[in-house]
Amino acid sequence: MSDQHSFETLAIHAGQEADPLTGAVVPPIYQVSTYKQDGVGGLRNGYEYSRSANPTRTALEENLAALEGGRRGLAFASGLAAEDCLLRTLLSPGDHVVIPDDAYGGTFRLFAKVVSRWGVEWSVANTSDPAAVRAAITPRTKAVWVETPSNPLLGITDIAAVAGVAREAGAKLVVDNTFASPYLQQPLSLGADVVVHSTTKYMGGHSDVVGGALITADTALADELAYHQNAMGAVAGPFDSWLTLRGIKTLAVRMDRHSANAERVAEMLVSHPKVTQVFYPGLPEHALHEVAAKQMRAFGGMVSFRVAGGEAAAVEVCNRAQLFTLGESLGGVESLIEHPGRMTHASTAGSPLEVPADLVRLSVGIESADDLLADLSQALG
Repeated sequence: MSDQHSFETLAIHAGQEADPLTGAVVPPIYQVSTYKQDGVGGLRNGYEYSRSANPTRTALEENLAALEGGRRGLAFASGLAAEDCLLRTLLSPGDHVVIPDDAYGGTFRLFAKVVSRWGVEWSVANTSDPAAVRAAITPRTKAVWVETPSNPLLGITDIAAVAGVAREAGAKLVVDNTFASPYLQQPLSLGADVVVHSTTKYMGGHSDVVGGALITADTALADELAYHQNAMGAVAGPFDSWLTLRGIKTLAVRMDRHSANAERVAEMLVSHPKVTQVFYPGLPEHALHEVAAKQMRAFGGMVSFRVAGGEAAAVEVCNRAQLFTLGESLGGVESLIEHPGRMTHASTAGSPLEVPADLVRLSVGIESADDLLADLSQALG
């Protein structure tokens, strides 16, 4: 399919031509481990064993590449599996990575507790400030890691500006695009080298699948990533790939609703007397609102806020919510609420990435905005 089509059309059709055998308009679930070969060493249309390639996963990978404007996409068993493969591909013992001062707790744990034992060093920078990124780079820096919007403080990084800084240093720029999704933001077009996704979140969109992805426009890097993916084996299974493809078909319409609902939630929270600070890039008072407006189509469905009364009050808000379900993860059609310090970001305690104890994070779903506002109002008391 031509990449000149609109995003909505690509989401539904890219990588998903009708099945040549039956005409099925949805790619079949190829729940198979091995394939009959056309002679010794003669692969049947490139397939031999489903760790190396599977037709359902291929459909998802082609779709991911089209949506992010890349040359190749790779689908993994989880977002962290994708990150692990990327880091082992890019880095060797003795190398250095710049990581953000606000990031998903699992990503921080991967750097601090796993990759560091392999001899890779990391340092923290405020990636919202290109000068701070430049100052953190060393002669051994091989990658700059960015989340934008970031998790959980919704920080914004100017992707084009930081891409320039990384390029000057000969480092790869990695952008975790999970919070935005490719519908709202396409980092490769802004100079990023690799895009990371937890496809568990907005791409899947229904809280029923776990997955991850890497997308790049660099053919040589794509080949290296594919080699490591096959060698390490943390691939997306065929049913998980099928579920993710199903979710992606409605990504555009869902993200429009997520964003619209989140804007209303953020505006309500700003005026609430028990809320001391709201983190949402769609608010004009956000420090990098203009940057977000420049590189994003809309501002997404994630909102965080701090509660007057400290940690105990924040925990109580989470416990009192009724329509907002208390749970980790994000990006599903249903709204979720959590306390990052005790839940998704517990691994950052005592580190430069530690989150405020009075912070509450919302994944704003696609329910009635009026109902969501009413629930938050009663939860805040």
